[in-house]
Amino acid sequence: MEKVYDPHKIEEKWYSFWVEKGFFRAYNNPSGPPFSMVIPPPNVTGSLHMGHALNNTLQDIITRYKRMAGFNTLWVPGTDHAGIATQNVVERELAKEGLSRDALGRERFIERVWQWKEKSGNTIIEQLKRLGSSCDWSRERFTMDAGLSRAVREVFVRLYNEGLIYRDNYIINWCPRCKTALSDLEAEHEDTHGALYYIKYPLADGSGALTVATTRPETMFGDTAVAVNPEDPRYKKYIGGYVILPIAEKKIPVIGDSYVDTAFGTGVLKVTPAHDLNDFEIGKRHKLDTVRVMDDEGRMNENAVHYAGMDRFKCRNKVIEELKEKGLLEKIEPYNLGVGKCYRCKTVVEPTLSTQWFLRMKPLAAPAIEAVRQHRVRIIPEMWEKVYFDWMENIRDWCISRQIWWGHRIPVWYCDGCNEIYVSAEDLHRCVKCNGELRQESDVLDTWFSSALWPFTTLGWPEETEDLKNFYPTSLLITGFDILFFWVARMIMMGMRFMGDVPFREVYIHALVRDAEGKKMSKSRGNVIDPLIIIEKYGTDAFRFSLTMLAAQGRDILLSEERIEGVRNFVNKIWNASRLTLSFLEGHASLEDEVKKTPVPSDFLPDRWILSRAQKVIRDVGEAIDAYRFNDAANILYSFIWREFCDWYLELIKPNLYGKITSFSSTATKNILIKVFTDTLKLLHPIMPFVTEEIYQRLPVRDAQSIMISPYPVFDEGMVDEKAEAEMAVIIGVVDTIRNIRGETGIAPNIRIDVAIKTDKHRGLLDGYSYYIKELARVDNLSFISQEIPEKAALGIYEGIEIYVPMKDLIDIPKELGRIEKEIIKAEEELKKLDIKIKNPSFLEKAPEEVINKNRMLYESMLEKMNKLLASRDMFKKIMEG
Repeated sequence: MEKVYDPHKIEEKWYSFWVEKGFFRAYNNPSGPPFSMVIPPPNVTGSLHMGHALNNTLQDIITRYKRMAGFNTLWVPGTDHAGIATQNVVERELAKEGLSRDALGRERFIERVWQWKEKSGNTIIEQLKRLGSSCDWSRERFTMDAGLSRAVREVFVRLYNEGLIYRDNYIINWCPRCKTALSDLEAEHEDTHGALYYIKYPLADGSGALTVATTRPETMFGDTAVAVNPEDPRYKKYIGGYVILPIAEKKIPVIGDSYVDTAFGTGVLKVTPAHDLNDFEIGKRHKLDTVRVMDDEGRMNENAVHYAGMDRFKCRNKVIEELKEKGLLEKIEPYNLGVGKCYRCKTVVEPTLSTQWFLRMKPLAAPAIEAVRQHRVRIIPEMWEKVYFDWMENIRDWCISRQIWWGHRIPVWYCDGCNEIYVSAEDLHRCVKCNGELRQESDVLDTWFSSALWPFTTLGWPEETEDLKNFYPTSLLITGFDILFFWVARMIMMGMRFMGDVPFREVYIHALVRDAEGKKMSKSRGNVIDPLIIIEKYGTDAFRFSLTMLAAQGRDILLSEERIEGVRNFVNKIWNASRLTLSFLEGHASLEDEVKKTPVPSDFLPDRWILSRAQKVIRDVGEAIDAYRFNDAANILYSFIWREFCDWYLELIKPNLYGKITSFSSTATKNILIKVFTDTLKLLHPIMPFVTEEIYQRLPVRDAQSIMISPYPVFDEGMVDEKAEAEMAVIIGVVDTIRNIRGETGIAPNIRIDVAIKTDKHRGLLDGYSYYIKELARVDNLSFISQEIPEKAALGIYEGIEIYVPMKDLIDIPKELGRIEKEIIKAEEELKKLDIKIKNPSFLEKAPEEVINKNRMLYESMLEKMNKLLASRDMFKKIMEG
């Protein structure tokens, strides 16, 4: 076995082996109960980022765990066509060739997108394989493949026929860059420093003016009224009168409407029905005209008089200048507001009146709300349930049409001859009424429409397939909180509507991966950690385990390369432990028969201890994964493998297996060693699939063709030995105490020392295992005393056991005391400076959070150092006094 573990040599080898053997596949004639998940489909434009890496690592842990536990496990993979994102990518490629989509025309443009998809759209899938994702690739789907396209049409037609899909003029979020409508969720609101402009609207009778306060003066050309609250005594008398719209010089009415907030601005509201949702509703109530003042690219149109053709934001500045010149600008105040931006290109969206297709949501939301309330779907952590209910109970109709070409074209056809409209799952060509040629709707459906159908369409709906029968509802969905509404809520609604049941039983919501200082990763900050670079540098297993260790419920992951490097050292520790373990097991012909039995009873305490501890780890890791406490599972394994198995057990059995001690059965020890080691590899496999497979294949005895299909360890309470654990705790405690004394007194590791122990209760135990204590603590002579205490000895106490280390001739105590005193003075000065800094109100108010946290950590570290120095000083003083 190679001395150094090299992940590059084994990862591709074992992944190919798993795929070739069909180990990822699920079957419709299963021996075990079903467990199914659908992958949150990444965009075909995507490349693996930290969010993908965390999400798919957690999904793969569950998938591998359930597969080993005997479930017929299906993890459905696939990708999303990502309408706007993909179209933008292809348009940029065309621009490099001096072409545009308009120049190509719709059909040829769609052909180019499919060509791009076939060439580049599989990148993210290959990267997920690199991560170790054990999806059933034979069932891979794409949101625009033939089956899903048919399902999307079927759903649209049914919803339309049920009166849930309709076409209407309404205020939508319009992206001038992408030139398409966006849903409310796709318009991401950012807090922005803006301004409130106070503009005078002269009264038509010349008796004065009403002042309105607005954040968007450029839309004033679309004003068709000003509104006041009819209960506002300041303005009651103006209702029914008219004002003159500044610059446009157009007469518009003053209306009364209870929507107007008397406390906002001046209490007078400009009403722009074509560019504000609330104004649109006021306009409907008062039968006002709607006047659009911008085109689809965010430029002012002919209704903006002499500003026609000007960019909307440039127009804003010019309008303010003109209002100043005319004496109609009363004042400008700073004002913070939430500005909607396109989720794709970050362009400021424009609320615009437009003819769009909508889906009525309240009839769909009601059963989905009840499904979660009744825990037919359980959301974990539970805190996300309140967020879910808040959104669902206030849901608005969903604008499902998009003005792009790449996507599911809406299955609606128009007859321009007789104005007949047809909605059909099949392509139509001629009008039934007049035999005229039909024209299909040019808009496509929102990408999230097809994604909302993912859990049942990927299993074959609308056909009644075996997959649908066996695997729906799916068992679990693992996803990020950022798509709780975009995707999760909509899947629940659609599943309830079309399948009569929830799409999944549980939803686990994981947190964000941030940098080590808690900042969100972004290219602009330069703090992005690229998963593929990390995998190349440290190996997939180290990367996956790092993410898992930090994946606590409801808490963001603070990731650093240093932490991943530390886990890489853990992988090396496992590798080295396996080399030692396999060397112990080499050449023993009887071993294969022995391990098929219950472990041979052993008289050797460490054997009974490690067997007991391994059973508790089996229990605790299983419980942690079942409860989605991934970090607990990883940390339990880390602690057990590093400290208990490697640092203690392997060291304790060396003398027996090297033949230095023959009073204990080496066969029993080897039998227990291979059982515990094999079980540990299996527990570790769902998190670290590659290194565990490589080691498992080298074991002298294996219970399966691959570790990934071997049976997951089952807790056996009969192997728990509390007495052995208690006795080993004493031995470990004594060795640790001796090591602490060595460290605090500065005794070099290569110097063997004498130790005297005073105890009545544990003397027989410690005497029986004195050889092992001496080897582990570098002790020359170990003696037991009753009354006499060694001269000038350092004392350590563990559970009432007094442990003495004579210092005579070992160290120059006065000299060491002097050095420690100097260190204490330096530490005190540093602690004082840090204490003043972290308690300084000005520092706490102005410094970035990461800087504050860094200084607090420095303080804690220095405090720990100070405590160790004080303990050493006290020990030396006692020795000198003694």
